[in-house]
Amino acid sequence: MLARHDVVVTGMGIITPLGLNAAELLSSLQANRSGIGLWESPLLTKKLPFGQIKHDFSDAFTKLELPYLDRVTQLAIFSARQALRDAGLDQFGHYGPRAGIFYGTVNGGITTEHEWVRQFFVERKEVAKPFTIMSVMPNAAPAQLSIRHQIRGPAMTHSSACSSSGAAIGEALRAIRHGYVDVALVGGSDSAFGASFLSMWGGLRALADVDPHDVGRSCRPFSADRTGLVISEGAVFFVLESREHAQQRGAGAYCTLSGYGIGSDAYHIGSPDTGGQVATLQSALADAELRPEQIGYINAHATGTRGGDPVEAAAIREAFGDSGARVPVSSTKGIHGHLLGAASAMELAVAILAITESFLPATAHLERVDPNCPLNHVAEVAVLDHPVNHALSFSTGFGGTNVALIASRERALPNKRAVQQVI
Repeated sequence: MLARHDVVVTGMGIITPLGLNAAELLSSLQANRSGIGLWESPLLTKKLPFGQIKHDFSDAFTKLELPYLDRVTQLAIFSARQALRDAGLDQFGHYGPRAGIFYGTVNGGITTEHEWVRQFFVERKEVAKPFTIMSVMPNAAPAQLSIRHQIRGPAMTHSSACSSSGAAIGEALRAIRHGYVDVALVGGSDSAFGASFLSMWGGLRALADVDPHDVGRSCRPFSADRTGLVISEGAVFFVLESREHAQQRGAGAYCTLSGYGIGSDAYHIGSPDTGGQVATLQSALADAELRPEQIGYINAHATGTRGGDPVEAAAIREAFGDSGARVPVSSTKGIHGHLLGAASAMELAVAILAITESFLPATAHLERVDPNCPLNHVAEVAVLDHPVNHALSFSTGFGGTNVALIASRERALPNKRAVQQVI
């Protein structure tokens, strides 16, 4: 029988359209302030809503470093550094194989890759710049982090579409819970706002139209008048460790990471299935040893697409039974968009803040609920001063991989709150 260590979250790093640290993210969530703006390219005739971070990180790196660092890796480095600083950690060499990195991404360094493809076909260059391969590979970010922080244990890269970072976090939870590692740096990063990438999404007819009155309202999950999803960039990282390990070094914690469920629809490459989602939600509840009525908030995956939102709503109602009509539910993608490989990590951060700050985040712009999505929606305005003891974050992805993560109020260690950090 494997050991079962309780796992706590002791550090959090946030680089997103809603803010560059946990305190800024909290402020945006409580005010329901959108980070979605208008993006355009000379290569496209259509302007698009996009969740872009208005900050250039490249000037923080040397000319020798930059050839290895696509923007996706730059975001990961800053977010991870922030999480480690928040946890009171930095170098892990003395841990040997007892410290690990678990990372999720959809694209890796796709911006660098697409630029090289342009140079190859348009400029007729036959040899790429040195180290292009090291910049575009999906595991570039965790490799850089392991080098910079001397993390010598497992460095795992997960890519299961939009549930990528959720799977990474869940597998880190299991590794710590069962004693394979003591501490892990976990999270996800994605940054892909090139015209060629976004035009692929356009081919799916999945992208939201630009709201004619306010571009920040373009993504409207669960809404009767929703038009699609909004792509965003960002990176979110956490430090996970066993409670014993955190106690030994005198650390505080945001929460306990109490439950993890992962499963596959085995149904369709691009369409979700209620049965697979139900099984994953139930698996997370069983793993956390919680009853449905004990969950105080659900952060839904709901992207704002016609096909996805009703399937997820039905899965929540079925998995939670009678509680499915009562548990508060919201999708915060209405203000931060879809961070792709970092989406699960982003929305787990929202769920954690719901616990530490005692509030219910809202689904923005939800003036008229789609009758096919009947849930207990937290609509338009966040509910403040509302204690949450257990929060569930749910993610699904193309290919059918679903992940549910449950965070619970920490009862043993000193409780941490969202803090302002300088990037």
